[in-house]
Order: sequence, then C-alpha cells, then structure tokens
Amino acid sequence: MNLSGASYWALRVFTWMVLGLLYLPLAIIVILSFNTATSLSWPPDGLWLDWWRKAAAADAPRDALWTSVKLALASTGVALVLGTCLSFALARYRFFGRSSLSFLVVLPIALPGIVTGVALRNTFLRLGWDLGFRTVVLGHGTFCIVLAFNNVIARLRRMAPNVQEASADLGAHGMQTFRLVTFPLIRSALLAGGLLAFALSFDEIIVTTFTAGAGVETLPQWILNNFARPNNVPLVTVVATVVMLLSIPLAWLAQRLTGEPTGLGAGR
Repeated sequence: MNLSGASYWALRVFTWMVLGLLYLPLAIIVILSFNTATSLSWPPDGLWLDWWRKAAAADAPRDALWTSVKLALASTGVALVLGTCLSFALARYRFFGRSSLSFLVVLPIALPGIVTGVALRNTFLRLGWDLGFRTVVLGHGTFCIVLAFNNVIARLRRMAPNVQEASADLGAHGMQTFRLVTFPLIRSALLAGGLLAFALSFDEIIVTTFTAGAGVETLPQWILNNFARPNNVPLVTVVATVVMLLSIPLAWLAQRLTGEPTGLGAGR
C-alpha cells in the first residue's frame, strides 16, 4: 500500500508516540534504580550503584525471585503438557463439542484476573486444600495453558497433512513418527509457548494473591508490598528493572520462534 508523504510522516510520528507511551515509563524506572535519592524524584539527584548492591545482598527479594522462578517453571510444565495434548486432540480429531472445548481452553486468559482468582480460591477452600505453592501452580496453569495451546495448535495446522501419512507408509509406528517427524516440527512452537508461559507466570500477581498462602511470596508480590514503604522504594526500582531484564528477552525470543517457518508446513 502506497502512502502519501503527509500520511507516511503522520503514521510514523503516531507510531513513535505510542512506543514512547509504552516504553518511556520503563526507561524511567531503569534510570531511577541508579538514583542516589530515596524517593522517585525526577530528575535523579545523582547516579550510583549502591541500591543494586543492597538489593543483591537482601534476602527477601532473592527468596521471592527464587519462589517466582520455581512457580513459573512448574506452571510452564503443566501448561506444556496439557496444552500440547489438547492441541493434538483438537487439531487431529473431529468430535461433538470440539468448538466449545476450543473456546473454553482460551477463555481463562480473557477473563479478568480477579474473577479467576476469586473463583480458584473459593474452589480450593471448598475442597479443603491449604493455600500454598500447589494452589498457585494450578492457578497459573489455568491461563498459561492458553499460550502453549495456541502456539502448538497453530503449528499443527500449518503442517502438511500428508507428513505423518508418509512416515507411516515408510514403516514408522506412532511413537517413531512423533519423535522423528512431528516433534521436530513443533519443537520451536513448544519452546515459544513455554517461554511466554514462563514470562506470564513470573509476572502474575492477581491470581497469585488469591491462591497463595501466607508462606508464599513471589517477586511481583514483594514489589507491591514494599512500594508503599519509603525506605524500600529504591530497592523496588532495582527489582522491577531485574524483572524487565528477565521478561523482555523471553518475549523477544518467543516472538522469533513463533515466526520461524516450519519448512514442511502448508499455508492455511
């Protein structure tokens, strides 16, 4: 599509304005993590690394970081297993209620987090479960499964339908076909879905707040709990910067993997 000169520059300026609105606040947080002041004053009074050294020596944010990593890994594992199985079921078979099941799988990520959190908390308490690590993993799995499901089923739909038939004609049984043909073709989609699920679980706070017990504190919870404490605000900016440094590369890598061509795929 050809654009006139004025339209081109207007679109370009608008694009940069949107990007600035999205990323300028993040850049400010990164700069404030080096601020010598104990408040979020702008411009910074000076730049130093003491807050980073204090954050590295503090036990609470380090423990919260480790808790977030463990929860994200467990939630990602649950999401990959269930999401992949559902993807194969919906992509390869036709059965009554297939469309409804596909809608129900992706619904949790569209619901407000507070609705999901309240519903899960009420369910766990009615089942007599103690709120803790296990309930948070299950809570995160409800929306992380969507990311694994969407990536895998999109890749399966792009695969040529005769690939598995050709493998069977060559004498391979089901597991050999999956291991040597299907899995290599969906491997990047699995990795992309896993990275996105990990990043989403790592950053989640609303469902975590409703499903976590007293002994579970993730890094986003630590940030929220300490933001209102003036003495800890500089540490919060450091931890928030660390979260960004962990999350942005994961999202970028997942995007690159999602856009990778399969080579044997058929356009849909």
